[in-house]
Amino acid sequence: MKYFTEENSVEAVNARMGENINPRLATLMTRLVAHLHAFAKEVELSQEEWECGIEFLTRTGQICSPERQEFILLSDTLGLSMLVDQINNRRPAGATENTVFGPFHVVGAPIRKMGDAISLDGKGEICLYEGRILDLQGNPIEGAHIDVWSDNAEGFYDVQQIGIQPRWNNRGVFVTGADGEYQFVGIKPVSYPIPNDGPVGRLLECLERHPFRPAHMHYLITAQGYQKLVTHTFVAADDYLDSDAVFGVKETLIASFEQVDGGNTLWRSQFDFVLSPI
Repeated sequence: MKYFTEENSVEAVNARMGENINPRLATLMTRLVAHLHAFAKEVELSQEEWECGIEFLTRTGQICSPERQEFILLSDTLGLSMLVDQINNRRPAGATENTVFGPFHVVGAPIRKMGDAISLDGKGEICLYEGRILDLQGNPIEGAHIDVWSDNAEGFYDVQQIGIQPRWNNRGVFVTGADGEYQFVGIKPVSYPIPNDGPVGRLLECLERHPFRPAHMHYLITAQGYQKLVTHTFVAADDYLDSDAVFGVKETLIASFEQVDGGNTLWRSQFDFVLSPI
C-alpha cells in the first residue's frame, strides 16, 4: 500500500505503526483510527465542520486549569465517563453500583465521630444519614472508611467557594464498628448546574440540553479485602433524575428522604451499602 485514498484510509494510517510498539497501544490506536475514519465517511464531514471541531477542542484545552478540567466535563456530558466507569466496575448481583467520581472530592477530609454533623455553615435542611456497610452475605463490615461530601444549600461545594464556605464544609470520614453501622448529620443536598460557562456549556446549549445534576450525596467507601466503592445516593423525586447532565443516576441509587416530625433533623435518609470482595 503506497498512497492514501478515501477507500484505504484506515489501512494506510494503521500500516505506519511500528512492529515493536506496546500491544495495548497498538489495539487502542488501530481501533480509534478505524472508528474516526468511519465516522467522517458516514457523515461526509465537511471542511468547515472539521475546522469547527478543531476550534472546539482547542478552546476546551485553553480553559483547562488545575482547578478545572473541561475535557473531563466533556467526557461526562457525552456519557463516556459513565461508560468507562461501568466497564471497569462490573459487580455481582446485590453489590451496590458505582457511579461517577466527580471533580469535587478532596483528599484528607477529617475523620469524625459516628453521628457527627458535617455541615458547618449553618445553611440548608438538616438530614440524618444512616445505614450499614455489608458484604454480599449481609454480614456487617467492620473498619470500613466512609468518605462523604456534598454541595451546600446553594448548590456549591466548599472548594468552589474558598473563603466563603468553611473549610471541610459538608465533608467527613466515618469508620464503622463491629455492627457495620454508620450515621452522620448533613443537609438534604440540592440539584446544581455543572460549570457551563465554557465550550462544553455552549455545546449543551446548542443541543438544547440543560446542565443540571440531580441532588445527591457522594460516598467513597473502602474496606480491607473489598473493592473500592465510588457512588452517590440521589434524592428521590428530584426534577433531574431522568436527565442528569452526566448520566450518573442509577435506579438502585435513588434513596428515600423522609421528613421527620419532632426530631432533631428535618429529614432522614437510610441506605445500606453492599461491598464486593476483591
